[in-house]
Amino acid sequence: MTAFTVITKVQAAVELRVVASKTNDSSKEVFNSGGFRYIPHMTLAPPIVLTIAGFDPTSGAGVTADIKTIAAHGCYGVTAITALTVQSTAGVRQVSAVDPQMLTDSLEELNADVKVSAVHIGMLGSGEVARRVAGFLEAAKLPNVVLDPILRATSGASLLDQAGVRVLTEKLVSLANVLTPNTEEAAALTGMKVESVDEMKQAALCLHEMGAKGVVITGGNLERAIDVLSLKDEYVQIFRSDRVNAENTHGTGCAFSTAITCQLAMGRSLSAAVLMSKAYVTAAITNGYQIGKGPGPVNHMYQMKNHPKAAGLSRKLASGRD
Repeated sequence: MTAFTVITKVQAAVELRVVASKTNDSSKEVFNSGGFRYIPHMTLAPPIVLTIAGFDPTSGAGVTADIKTIAAHGCYGVTAITALTVQSTAGVRQVSAVDPQMLTDSLEELNADVKVSAVHIGMLGSGEVARRVAGFLEAAKLPNVVLDPILRATSGASLLDQAGVRVLTEKLVSLANVLTPNTEEAAALTGMKVESVDEMKQAALCLHEMGAKGVVITGGNLERAIDVLSLKDEYVQIFRSDRVNAENTHGTGCAFSTAITCQLAMGRSLSAAVLMSKAYVTAAITNGYQIGKGPGPVNHMYQMKNHPKAAGLSRKLASGRD
């Protein structure tokens, strides 16, 4: 008896009738074939993180940098752009807010289509854009909203007008679950001097009085890299680490706040999210590189370069072997 005959008889014995019956979980289908049960593998979507921020052509900050951070954390990023900028590593030359109605339409379209696990808010650009974002958050009731109150670029260019600052302090601060200002932004929002750990704690209390639930004030400009986490009516936690002597630090604040957003999307506590995000940003700064004439970006995807599977795949592809 040939092998072909054996295979034919087996095929005849097993009726090739496939009945697909969907379970309550739409991501699974159970197939019955002649008494055999086959459950096909179907990749489940990772947590979806929405980032609402401006566009930086260098991809060191803004939505394109956020997407890299989100991908590095194993989440999936969707975006709504608030403003376009003319900038390079040398600094920001021009800022133009997007059409507010298009932003609103984009946010509503995304929210109607995908399940958002967390929201990151970065540069807003104008008062009207800030107002539209606040209106969207009030209506959508999305979880894990992290607000990075970006007021100025490192080069000194203003990234939010006074009308936008008012919307931020009067509405967005209370709508967010976490606020992540650096010491300069905390000083601008509170009107206080914020140059020490004690002053960071006092500024956090002031921000709580303004409606903030969780506050993380970053002190990357202090002698040591110290961050203060304060949860309203609960506790204050201090995170200390040595400063990394590096020039390529563009996008540090965006990376930190977006990393926290991803950690919250994955179900971690705020304390754990801050700790892991601080470690991520420290490594990203350490692995940063220069791409132009000014300070380069942090390396959002540093883990990919060093990942053993990625290295093995690269060697395999380079060899030309299957």
